[in-house]
Amino acid sequence: MKKILILANNAVGLYNFRFELINKLINQGFQVYFSIPEPAEDGKVKLIINTGAKHIQTYINRRGMNPLEDLKLIKEYKRIIREIDPDLILTYTIKPNIYGTYAASKYKKPVIMNITGIGSSLANRKLKYLVKKLYKYACAKATFVFFQNESNYSFFVSNNMVNKHKTKIIPGSGVNIDKFRPVDKKNKDEKMRFLYIGRIMKEKGIEEYLQVAEGLIKKYSNLEFCIVGSFEEEKYRDIIHNKSVIYLGISNDVREEIREADCIVNPSYHEGMSNVLLEGAAMGKPLIASNIPGCKEIVEDGENGYLFKVKSAASLEDKIIQFIEIGSKERKLMGKKSREKVEAEFDRNIVINEYLKAINNISNKG
Repeated sequence: MKKILILANNAVGLYNFRFELINKLINQGFQVYFSIPEPAEDGKVKLIINTGAKHIQTYINRRGMNPLEDLKLIKEYKRIIREIDPDLILTYTIKPNIYGTYAASKYKKPVIMNITGIGSSLANRKLKYLVKKLYKYACAKATFVFFQNESNYSFFVSNNMVNKHKTKIIPGSGVNIDKFRPVDKKNKDEKMRFLYIGRIMKEKGIEEYLQVAEGLIKKYSNLEFCIVGSFEEEKYRDIIHNKSVIYLGISNDVREEIREADCIVNPSYHEGMSNVLLEGAAMGKPLIASNIPGCKEIVEDGENGYLFKVKSAASLEDKIIQFIEIGSKERKLMGKKSREKVEAEFDRNIVINEYLKAINNISNKG
């Protein structure tokens, strides 16, 4: 039985976006191992283990920049690869991509890397040079590299960080269109609800969302601005508590929150491919998002939602007002178009099939 090792930085992302792939691999006869920071007792980890996959707990400080911590992670990845002796390694997000591929190269193991987004490290001038160098080395060692949007792909190719002949652009992580589908709202009141889902941090656009919410709640009596997500930056805990927005906590199943929303808002500064927008669109919701790679592929401005100028609260406010003031029929049509777009372009099976193709190609060569 061939063995596949997955290196990722959190259980929630692995479960939400890779669960179907793991299931498919196991059904095709692969033994799957997955390395993440959470323990076996974690709810999402248990669900992945139930597929038959083998869990390995590996500490990762996702946003930390301590060289000693990173060296320890590399050493741990080497130990895992040596002990499991996988036939193939799949990596996701920056640290597993870079350090996992480095460790794999020491044992001559093939790697399929997924660039889920360039993130803050490549937006930070101080880190940009170092991260580009590290990614260039990792991409050279990787067997195949998936990109989630055209912009990230072009950045890597134009900066000579990857050989374009071993790459492919896929539609993000895709979305399970059977799991996420349109359902009627339970709440029949007259409120219009806007929903932010994501880590609560500056780079996800939370400040712009809060600013716009505060102003529009005073202007319109029937609006609610809701937030779902974890506090990545603790300072926002008190800020949100003192605002008129509704904090719904961390969701175990965002379908419940999306169901009650009239519009999904993603004011992020950068994305790989926005899973929040994909899931909202799959459930037939209109979308309002930053005009950035990873969002503009999903939102067709004026068709299934609106795009606004990134980091601009004024532009976000204009688009929300525009959405409020169109008729209910137009809003309903926007939601219908969201669902149609996802069905045609972002079905998760598209992503799974590309992975299986790449895995089979590597397995046949091996």
